[in-house]
Amino acid sequence: MSVVRWDCLGLKETYEARLRVEGKVFKTPILEDEILGKSVGAKRVHHKLECIQPTGSFKIRGATNKIMALTQDERNIGVITFSTGNHGRALAHAAGKEKMKSYVCMSKRVSKDRIKNVEMLGAKAIVHGDSQDDTEEHYRKLIDEFGYIPVPPFDDPHIISGQGTIALEFLESIPELDLLLVPLSGGGLLSGIALTAKLINPRIKIVGVSIEKSPVMLESIRHGKPLKLKEQDSIADSLLGGIGKENRYTMNLVMKYVDEHIVVSEDEIHRGMKHLFNKHNIIIEGAAAAGISGIITEKVDVRGKSVGTILTGRTVMTDKYLSLMNQTDYQKEGE
Repeated sequence: MSVVRWDCLGLKETYEARLRVEGKVFKTPILEDEILGKSVGAKRVHHKLECIQPTGSFKIRGATNKIMALTQDERNIGVITFSTGNHGRALAHAAGKEKMKSYVCMSKRVSKDRIKNVEMLGAKAIVHGDSQDDTEEHYRKLIDEFGYIPVPPFDDPHIISGQGTIALEFLESIPELDLLLVPLSGGGLLSGIALTAKLINPRIKIVGVSIEKSPVMLESIRHGKPLKLKEQDSIADSLLGGIGKENRYTMNLVMKYVDEHIVVSEDEIHRGMKHLFNKHNIIIEGAAAAGISGIITEKVDVRGKSVGTILTGRTVMTDKYLSLMNQTDYQKEGE
């Protein structure tokens, strides 16, 4: 692992990020889930609705912060990333607003709808490889060949501090939060939220929620180095992919600021999605249900606590979503 000053990130960087993204991203509302709170004995349960951001996910925060921090010379070159969909869409949107060229590398596993959505926002989609790790390797080759400015989906200070603005908003609205459950994949969201929340309130408990089919960060932490796991199809496809073999920031930040880790199954994610749809008429993608799944299954002790989750995104194909909502048991009928 490269030796870098990952510990240079702090509240200053998060507040700077908020100034850069102000007026370009939504300050998202917070929904109190009284039904879920009562069922698990929590004091209160709140969901922050990042799923209503202009591009459909929280990713617009980090991408916009990164774009707005670039010099004019860097903007003239153009930017590139690799993505399973949400970050690519966010980058395309942010770059398009600044009249910049953007390129998004995506694997063959990414749905045609997500590829089309990226292109509709003005980016050039480059489809390569059978996994997120393969796509990342191709992205790095293109950077070396053409000199594009890299905007990685998670392992970057501006991406991390951009996602950290979610914690600023959450704690300003509900300062009494005892516990935050945050989905975990590459760690940009979790590290940004955990760092910011802990520096504001060291007593708050941060729980990372990994999915059973891709617990890459969790396994990497257990082994003390970035690992590469075989990629599988998942109802929470936005949480697939590795953490990068040269991970410089997020792994260290997650280890430092996250108190507990849990893993949720496909069926448990399905239950979380159905809860939001049936009880609150809110459409979310599988990854966005990770935190709710941890509460519903009581894998985290939330009794008597004020709890928060992040509804990270809503980008899901209509036919797939309707099919999921009509199923009673994902494991038996959804695979």
